[in-house]
Amino acid sequence: MEEIEDLEELIMKKRVISAILMVIVFVPLLIIGNLPFALFMSIIGLLGLFELTHIRESKKEFPLITKFFAYIMFALLMFMSYGNFDFEFALDIRYISLMIFLFLLPLVFINNSEKYNLNDALYLIGSLLFLGVSFNLLILIRDNSLELMIYLLLLQTLTDTFALITGRLIGSHLLCPTISPKKTIEGAVGGTVFATVVAVAFYMTVCSSGANLLLVVLISVGLSIVGQIGDLVFSSIKRYYGKKDFSDIIPGHGGILDRFDSLIFMALAFIFIIEYM
Repeated sequence: MEEIEDLEELIMKKRVISAILMVIVFVPLLIIGNLPFALFMSIIGLLGLFELTHIRESKKEFPLITKFFAYIMFALLMFMSYGNFDFEFALDIRYISLMIFLFLLPLVFINNSEKYNLNDALYLIGSLLFLGVSFNLLILIRDNSLELMIYLLLLQTLTDTFALITGRLIGSHLLCPTISPKKTIEGAVGGTVFATVVAVAFYMTVCSSGANLLLVVLISVGLSIVGQIGDLVFSSIKRYYGKKDFSDIIPGHGGILDRFDSLIFMALAFIFIIEYM
């Protein structure tokens, strides 16, 4: 019993130390914005792409050349999109064409479905577009408004934190036991309520005091829920591949995608409603 308590205490210490280090690195770059923040998020995105491909390789490895293409195309996508401050985000059709060539042509040259097949190609294409667009949106939101980025971060962080606290205190009804056996309905509701109160107060005070309060509340609730759904989506990926975390790059927290899962989905949803805020 004491060994279990000591282990839990050690894990908690790791989480706290890692969280402090992440804040020390992330906050200054968030405030500075521009190219330093874009480069940092591009590196984070590349690590996320590595995690998403690596977890698939627990069942089957990709040919080295296709992984090389994936990382190069991700870096190219981030580079091409930087400096575009228009929320009408668009992908160059030439980029799409090049990606199709790079990931489908190896089917012919490798000519071995056990080493590389259509499912592998589509997984790489999907992962590249999913994370490339998501991290581009995070950079785009920050470049347009530091306040809006902080608003999203508050929603994400407080939803996760208070969902955990509320779930541990009063959680009794499992939310989605086949995907995440520890998450509860009470935790999900508690996380959304607490995060919404703080995020709305921040938005009405800092972002736009003249905004429609009811609309901001509804949007905040919706984004908090979407973020929790995103968490469950990434949890389902880990469960499918039999993994607890995407990686151990952040001691006590897991991988990049373990930390950015809900924020990614919030950004994807936020782009549809940002014009109303």
